[in-house]
Parts: sequence; C-alpha cells; structure tokens
Amino acid sequence: MFVKKSSIFVVVSLLVSLVVTACGTTQNQAAQSKNLLEQIKAEGKIRIGTEGTYPPFTFHDGSGKLTGFDVEIAEEIANRLGVKPEFIETQWDGMFAGLDSNRFDMIVNQVGIRPDRQEKYDFSDPYILSKPVLIVHKDNEAIKAFADLKGKKAAQTLTSNFKEIAVSYGAEIVGVEGFNQSIDLLASKRADAAVNDGLSFLDFKKQKPDAPIKVVAELDEPAKSGVMFRKNNKELVEAVNQALSDMKKDGKYISISQKYFGTDVSK
Repeated sequence: MFVKKSSIFVVVSLLVSLVVTACGTTQNQAAQSKNLLEQIKAEGKIRIGTEGTYPPFTFHDGSGKLTGFDVEIAEEIANRLGVKPEFIETQWDGMFAGLDSNRFDMIVNQVGIRPDRQEKYDFSDPYILSKPVLIVHKDNEAIKAFADLKGKKAAQTLTSNFKEIAVSYGAEIVGVEGFNQSIDLLASKRADAAVNDGLSFLDFKKQKPDAPIKVVAELDEPAKSGVMFRKNNKELVEAVNQALSDMKKDGKYISISQKYFGTDVSK
C-alpha cells in the first residue's frame, strides 16, 4: 500500500505534539500539587514583601544595604527554612495587593494582626508587641490626648491599623506613603498629628533628636504584629511559626531585638 511521506510526517508531528503536551500538563500538575512551602524549598528562595523605608524595622543603612529588625527576622526565618530570602520592596499601600498577586510569598513589615485582615489573610504567631502613640508638632498644645483628634488632620498610610485608630477618634486623614512622610508633614505643620508605632518614634528621635515633634499620648493596649500570608498555606505558616519559636528558644530572636531596641519586644 502506498502512503504519502507528507501524510506520515503529519501523523508523526501530531504524535510528538501530543506527547509534549502531555508531558507539559503532567509537569504543571506536579507543580500545582506542591503546597507553597514545598514550592519555596524546590526553588530555594522565599520572596518577602517589605517597605525598605520604615526604620528601625525595614530600611537602608548608610551603605545602601537593606536592613532592620524585620529584615533580620525574615532572613533568619529563611535560613531556618533552608532557603534564601529575596526581598521585594513595595510601598505600604501596595503591599497587600502585591501579596494577592503572588509577587511575594509573605510580608514581613510589622503588619498589625487585626480581625478584618484575618478574614482574608493568615498570620504567624505575634512576634512583636508595640503600643501606638500620638505624635504632634512640639509647639502643638491643642492635642494632648487621642480624643483631641476629632476634626484634626492626621497623616497616615491609608491601609494601616494606625489610620484606623485615628479614624476611630474622629480624625480627618491625610494620606501618606510611610512614616517619614507623616513626620515631614507634622514638622512643616501641614498635618496636626500622626498615630504610629512607639518603637519607630523612639528610633526616629534617636537618629534626629532635634526634630520638632513629640509624643503626647500612648494607648494601653499593645498592637500585635505578625508575618502575613495568603490564605490556605498552612504548611508555610506552621514552618514560620516553628522558626520563630526556635529563634526565641535559642536566643537568636533576643539578640536581634536587643540590637535594635535594647529589649525583648515580643513581650
């Protein structure tokens, strides 16, 4: 029987195409079958969202190197997972969207653990406790307590828990990109106040003691911060919790905490 060579070629091409497609599908299915922790370990790196502009938690030192309390905590977590950390710097107000779109695997940026966030995201165990403070210009005598925020302009990042505190006391929000911009607005009297982290304020005053700002009030209830993840990645959450627990047991956490704050900020 005579068969044209062109027909044989078409048949062979179709068979090869089917085999390649089947292999590709199998590989994709295998990749998808891995949970996020397994994918991270297979790739040998974990992608971490952070600001890079929020000292002493995440910032660039004099040499330009990314450093800070959260950065060192994240580096140690990665080390204990057996992978390399890859930091992806993002403005705070775009941080959650970056996690949603898979730009990174977790956020380590002093993210406050709040019920509304827990509805959409998972968190590690709290690894830092800090009290929110009310900051004003040094000449401001009208604001002495959180209750005095009603009708006043508060410089806040729009998705932060500190913004929610300011709103709860009736403040009008002036949107900023981060802590430093809020302080700039206070210093130039373009905003009346800012609610932010007490540890950040202390670090800022240590670096710039002559800055014309002061703290006039502090909330009694400390804010709890944790590492934040997309939902349904329990293996990664559990691994990070184990890393944090081990760090506290063997003294590594205390060492990092003492370096930046001179105390244990997990209590």
